Amino acid sequence: MRRMLNTIYVTSEDSWLRKDGANLVVEVDGAERGRAPLHMLDGVVSFGRPGASPALLAACAEAGVTVSHLDPNGRFLARVEGPRTGNVLLRRTQFRIADTPARAVPIVRGIVAAKAANQRTVIRRALRDHGGTVPAGGREALEAAERRLTDVARRTLVASEVDLLRGLEGEAAQIYFGCFNYLLRNDDPAFVFGGRSRRPPLDRVNALLSFLYALLGHDCRSALEAHGLDPQVGFLHADRPGRASLALDLMEELRPVLADRLMLSLINRRQLEPGDFLVEDAGGVRLTDEARKRVLVAWQERKRDELTHPFLDEAMPLGLVAYVQAQLLARHLRGDLDGYPGFIWK
Repeated sequence: MRRMLNTIYVTSEDSWLRKDGANLVVEVDGAERGRAPLHMLDGVVSFGRPGASPALLAACAEAGVTVSHLDPNGRFLARVEGPRTGNVLLRRTQFRIADTPARAVPIVRGIVAAKAANQRTVIRRALRDHGGTVPAGGREALEAAERRLTDVARRTLVASEVDLLRGLEGEAAQIYFGCFNYLLRNDDPAFVFGGRSRRPPLDRVNALLSFLYALLGHDCRSALEAHGLDPQVGFLHADRPGRASLALDLMEELRPVLADRLMLSLINRRQLEPGDFLVEDAGGVRLTDEARKRVLVAWQERKRDELTHPFLDEAMPLGLVAYVQAQLLARHLRGDLDGYPGFIWK
């Protein structure tokens, strides 16, 4: 099993990244703040306007370390990477299947079924751990959502068209986010969830979700590229210029497990307070610089949590699941697996 490598997150606006031997060095105002061996890194993610030396970018490209630039909200801006790796025949197969909806159905079915099942697990864990403290009507709403998500997952397994599966994915999202406020145990009105909103997020819960989804998207894209797949060409998400559709596909089954559960923990345990968010004049909400650093630490800790992969029956850190799912998808496309086994969290 592959060892989980580290990701460097650079949050200071005044940072400068350079190469020193075989190490990446982070400087702020000319003073060294940290260094890490390149062979221990999987990626570098910078927020804001940190700069990097050409020598470092070349070394990262050669070592297979991607350098991603995001804005302070986590929105993707640009990415520096080395030559594309992998088997061109695998990518050609990926393109052919993406252009043939009937062949894409088994893959999309695995993604959507796993997403609905994992959303249901988030609700089940909330009922198991905190069902007795849910506000009036909340337990009934969560139990109803759990039953409806079970029904969506079952219908997904017999769906025979990609468009139908896209509709079921949307239905699952509507059910799940429709009861989301009952999963939030922080009674501060600042953390009321007003429905999913993006670009910009319009409340604190959405701001945190969007930031975590951006981090997950970086990991999923890196995992796909590590196995020679093209992250732009998806099966569930249609092609769109500038959109990494396959990375979004891979994210769907992992959002509840990695991002949503972490978001709920940070808010319910009051590790984030209303003052950790900035409400902009235009109505958008984003994390403060200091809160963003705390979220990044929590994200890295979450990725170290151990679990047993349901298909491989092998123990691994949660941070490696995206890599393993990309590997399983590549094996299916090559014909080594009859179907794509979506990741179902237990």
